[in-house]
Amino acid sequence: MRFALATPSATEVDRIVAAALQEDAPWGDVTSQALIPGDAQAEAAVVAREAGIFCGELVIEAAMRLTAPGLQVAFQVTDGEAFDAGAVLATVHGPARSLLTAERVALNLAQRLSGIATLTGKFVAEVAGTAARVVDTRKTTPGLRVLERYAVRCGGGHNHRFSLSDAVMAKDNHLAVLTQGGVLGLTEALQAARARLPHTVHFEVEVDRLDQIEPVLAAGVDTIMLDNFSIPELEAGVRQVAGRALVEASGNVRLETVGAIARTGVDIISSGALTHSVRALDLGLDIRISIESPAGGMP
Repeated sequence: MRFALATPSATEVDRIVAAALQEDAPWGDVTSQALIPGDAQAEAAVVAREAGIFCGELVIEAAMRLTAPGLQVAFQVTDGEAFDAGAVLATVHGPARSLLTAERVALNLAQRLSGIATLTGKFVAEVAGTAARVVDTRKTTPGLRVLERYAVRCGGGHNHRFSLSDAVMAKDNHLAVLTQGGVLGLTEALQAARARLPHTVHFEVEVDRLDQIEPVLAAGVDTIMLDNFSIPELEAGVRQVAGRALVEASGNVRLETVGAIARTGVDIISSGALTHSVRALDLGLDIRISIESPAGGMP
């Protein structure tokens, strides 16, 4: 059973889409204004040129509505649903000028988000039968994180911390600064940091060698990240942690490797590739019907 997806707020979606529309037509769409009669109506279909998983309802609807309230959208495929090449994902009808103005922003966002959802779905399929969760990272497009994280969920993946404000994640550079001077050992330095935190804050620490695991676990961390470990090292790390913390695998996570990583017994597999290296899915907007004004003239 698939649970309902938690969607970004309408305010967040509108903010992002409005900025994209302003960027694309800062002083209006001069091409449509010059060529298309003001009262012309049109109907169009959003069509998939290739198979994938859809993530575009929110952005297509917002792009059309914010351009002109008269643009009406009906979706044949919903967010998180798989589709085949040639499928009609949505239909739009209303003022032709406005439809053409909104087209590129709607497609740009839907193509990128559907690409993320589709790639995530492939990663999730590779770890089927294991207990591992596929999660994203903060390697998102600036300004689009809330949408790209939603797209990961549409693909069946999960989200890591949303921002630097959400959880403590001590990585190699943090640890280098924390322990410099040798006054405190790694365990003591982490314990001192933990003592300053509210009990509700999740504490994760990255390690890049097996011999770092015990000192980190001794500090009482919630999650330990095994960074750029080989498959045998991941297996050894999982045995060594032995359930004392969640184990996250990171680094060298690709579609070709994620299945083997999951079978080592790790709890979480994080991959920046879900968002930073994704290819936009090929979607198009095809005009089906164009109805000009009864007078046939330009206003």
